[in-house]
Amino acid sequence: MPAPIRLRELIRTIRTARTQAEEREMIQKECAAIRSSFGEEDNTYRCRNVAKLLYMHMLGYPAHFGQLECLKLIASQKFTDKRIGYLGAMLLLDERQDVHLLMTNCIKNDLNHSTQYVQGLALCTLGCMGSSEMCRDLAGEVEKLLKTSNSYLRKKAALCAVHVIRKVPELMEMFLPATKNLLSEKNHGVLHTSVVLLTEMCERSPDMLSHFRKLVPQLVRILKNLIMSGYSPEHDVSGISDPFLQVRILRLLRILGKGDDDSSEAMNDILAQVATNTETSKNVGNAILYETVLTIMDIKSESGLRVLAVNILGRFLLNNDKNIRYVALTSLLKTVQADHNAVQRHRSTIVDCLKDLDVSIKRRAMELSFALVNGNNIRGMMKELLYFLDSCDPEFKADCASGIFLAAEKYAPSKRWHIDTIMRVLTTAGSYVRDDSVPNLIQLITNSVEMHAYTVQRLYKALLDDISQQPLVQVASWCIGEYGDLLVSGQCEEEEPIQVSEDEVLDVLEGLLVSNLSAPVTRGYSLTAIMKLSTRFSSVNRIKKVVSIYGSSIDVELQQRAVEYNALFKKYDHMRPALLERMPIMEKSATNGPAEIVQTNGETDAPILDTKHPPNIPQPISQANDLLDLLGGNDVVPVIQTTAPTKPASAGGELLDLLGDLSLTGGPAPTPAPSVPMSQPPFLLDGLTSQPLFNDIGAGIPPMTAYNKNGLKIEFTFERSNPNPNIAVITIHATNTTEVDMTEFVFQAAVPKTFQLQLLSPSSNVVPALNQGSVTQVIRVLNPQKQQLRMRIKLTYTHKGSPVQDLAEVNNFPPQSWQ
Repeated sequence: MPAPIRLRELIRTIRTARTQAEEREMIQKECAAIRSSFGEEDNTYRCRNVAKLLYMHMLGYPAHFGQLECLKLIASQKFTDKRIGYLGAMLLLDERQDVHLLMTNCIKNDLNHSTQYVQGLALCTLGCMGSSEMCRDLAGEVEKLLKTSNSYLRKKAALCAVHVIRKVPELMEMFLPATKNLLSEKNHGVLHTSVVLLTEMCERSPDMLSHFRKLVPQLVRILKNLIMSGYSPEHDVSGISDPFLQVRILRLLRILGKGDDDSSEAMNDILAQVATNTETSKNVGNAILYETVLTIMDIKSESGLRVLAVNILGRFLLNNDKNIRYVALTSLLKTVQADHNAVQRHRSTIVDCLKDLDVSIKRRAMELSFALVNGNNIRGMMKELLYFLDSCDPEFKADCASGIFLAAEKYAPSKRWHIDTIMRVLTTAGSYVRDDSVPNLIQLITNSVEMHAYTVQRLYKALLDDISQQPLVQVASWCIGEYGDLLVSGQCEEEEPIQVSEDEVLDVLEGLLVSNLSAPVTRGYSLTAIMKLSTRFSSVNRIKKVVSIYGSSIDVELQQRAVEYNALFKKYDHMRPALLERMPIMEKSATNGPAEIVQTNGETDAPILDTKHPPNIPQPISQANDLLDLLGGNDVVPVIQTTAPTKPASAGGELLDLLGDLSLTGGPAPTPAPSVPMSQPPFLLDGLTSQPLFNDIGAGIPPMTAYNKNGLKIEFTFERSNPNPNIAVITIHATNTTEVDMTEFVFQAAVPKTFQLQLLSPSSNVVPALNQGSVTQVIRVLNPQKQQLRMRIKLTYTHKGSPVQDLAEVNNFPPQSWQ
């Protein structure tokens, strides 16, 4: 068989290929020849063939069939064969292949070889791809070589020990004795690898970290010698002595000094020397300064040293290299919370970075600018950030707008400035703001009572200029609907009022309804605004006409709004002024009292049913009666079937509907409570979680059927709460005898004022067909006066695609349940 071509010739041949297909053909042809040679057990050219195979592997072609040949080369006595064999093993093998375990014995023999270069090959291979099993077997040999006097082997053994510790952390203590004399070595290679080994041990074990803290003075001495030493051609890089070793020592000092006062004190002086003596004209010096800054910021350093570190980062911001500027911005962003005043000194330089052409630098500068905003510089910083918002790329607008909103909310010097700033953002980048910006701005405007006329005038002007920014249009529509009378009357004192008529305002809102730029949500805002103006303007007939037109809109949301508003005009016109009056001041933390009282589908634990309301919010009782009228009237019969799933105006009204004429005496209906936000009373069973929830008191209370109609059966079972016998715990069991599941099942209940009621979450919202399961829900009723229990229940569900809603009154509770 002719001798195979040399590696150099193969490379030259492959490079002559003009197409990918031609290259593949050459590779396949050569692989076939190499396979044939391997099959004939040709030892003469095995080394050459494996070398060519490794080159093909580097080009991305499969070379796994050469794995066993690598093992044969490792077992050879020739150094050239071993070198290619070990290189092949590092490239073609890893711990996922079982073949690598066959190398263990060869590596062990070579670690004890008489030639240091063979030992070095074995150490490199073990440190590159040794599995946890190999590391356990060979850790002893590595530890022996770590103690040898040969610096060539010691540096390789130290790096191999790092790999062993990563694979088998429990072997860390084996290398502890060998680390004692590593830092006294004069060879920089050994010093470098020793520092890497110590760093790995400190990062993985708190015990090792405490043990090696005593080495801080020695590390400081080594670093000082590197700084003060004269020119050494062997280690000099751009005029700096061994910057790689300096960086490694600084990283180790950072780990050792973190959270330790004594260690931090010992390294303060040397860090100051490094920070002041390192040349910054070359990238090498900047790398050392960057590591010095990170170390200063991580340890418990002196305040003056931290200011020095921030100033170094400030100098980095002026560097022409984009990477250095990016690193400086990222580091300042991490330190701004701890050293805010020091970073503030570089504010102008940071703001200038907003104009950089590099998008990464602009993003970091934007984030850092927001971190620097405070009450003293809010006006100047917002001016710069708004200018940046005007000119930045679309990818920045969303984050920039959110940052401006948050900063303005936190540090706004006045409400007018706050409103102007947010309106400027909506005008500039309205399409990019977050979804919650519209309700937040509406809340801000609502709570700024003295600014209502100014705000509605500014927003009206903005609408005339541009209706493409949807959030701005939505806020403007809402404000015009609320404060349109102030706009028309020209009551603005902050700026010159504009003269506008009712028809002009309605023209603008109607234009929004028909504009192609308006989103469906925006049209809903506009229609609601027009409806609100029916109580503020005199053009009621025009508004009626607009609302009636959209009763047949193809947009279901718009159609529903229009139909409901038409009903207000026709059937409930006497209620319209009360329903459309101005919104009260909104509180972010406030809960919508009545909405939480009647629990809908048990999504959260409901508070106790209570009809008390804050005395400082007066509301006419007649208005509550009107709501009661709207929701079904006072004369509720025991069982009422309603097929139209009309949505209640509010959960408060729904509560009134449920209570109806329910009273203890059976006399006339009690005056219903106004539908206003309620304070949330404590839960019935608060403070009782450490005791059993129920006891055997309710064992003798017979169950009862509360409702049985249209295939839906509701049964009540009773228990008494432990330890308070005044609390009756009722468990409802809902079953379905029909052939179709009842979905979206909701059970609601109400009791007279002398009781307190709490609904817990139901087990499901689907009642299975044919009695194949049931829905259970727990009701807690507090009856301190031991009066006869009466309850009104409301059932809502969907059956065979049709929504069903039913009311019923339950009066036949067993005496044992309330006595």
